[in-house]
Amino acid sequence: MKKNNLKSQYRVNEQIRVREVRIVGDDIESCIMNTRDALHLAEQKGVDLVEISPNAEPPVCRLIDYSKFIYQQKKRQKEMKAKQVKIEVKEIRFGPQTDDHDYNFKLKHAQGFLSDGDKVKAYVFFRGRSILFKEQGEVLLLRFAQDLEEYGKVESMPVLEGKRMTMFISPKKVAPKKVQPVEDDDFDDDVDTDDEALEAVRKKPQQKERKEYTGPKVEGEDFDD
Repeated sequence: MKKNNLKSQYRVNEQIRVREVRIVGDDIESCIMNTRDALHLAEQKGVDLVEISPNAEPPVCRLIDYSKFIYQQKKRQKEMKAKQVKIEVKEIRFGPQTDDHDYNFKLKHAQGFLSDGDKVKAYVFFRGRSILFKEQGEVLLLRFAQDLEEYGKVESMPVLEGKRMTMFISPKKVAPKKVQPVEDDDFDDDVDTDDEALEAVRKKPQQKERKEYTGPKVEGEDFDD
């Protein structure tokens, strides 16, 4: 079943049944007028009266060709989606007794991930009796967060769940992703959007599937957990 398209979201011309409206448009000074007079003005200019803000007092209507208006809304939606920030979660895995060489190697990768605007999930895996070193694992993760202070901020403190102690670090500044240009294709009214929906698309980040870190393994770790 199709979602409501743009044409079902905006009232136009005779569909607008309120007594008066505020009109806006190109080369038009914003003012309030009787809806009948606004319809007559739109007819004189060879355009349509499109209700763009029905909840305003009085409702706001734009003098514009309706097909052009719908096309602009569709193009704007595409631009918002293209600019949408996409965040990936990169995993960094430690053992409770990770040596300095391996630690620094993983630290460098985490710095790169955060610089690219990705979130880092750092965790210590405890194999067998190594769970006795859980305090050591917590110290390692806190050290990791401190060393990444310039690149990210701790989203959640180390938490032990089963064999893993996990901590999330989010980037301090999300790097803008490359935006593909929007093509001026023909109008397609099968689009579900309005100004509020477009604003929500702009603000809400999407989270991709988490990816496992594949750097050097720590000696003694069992990676088939």
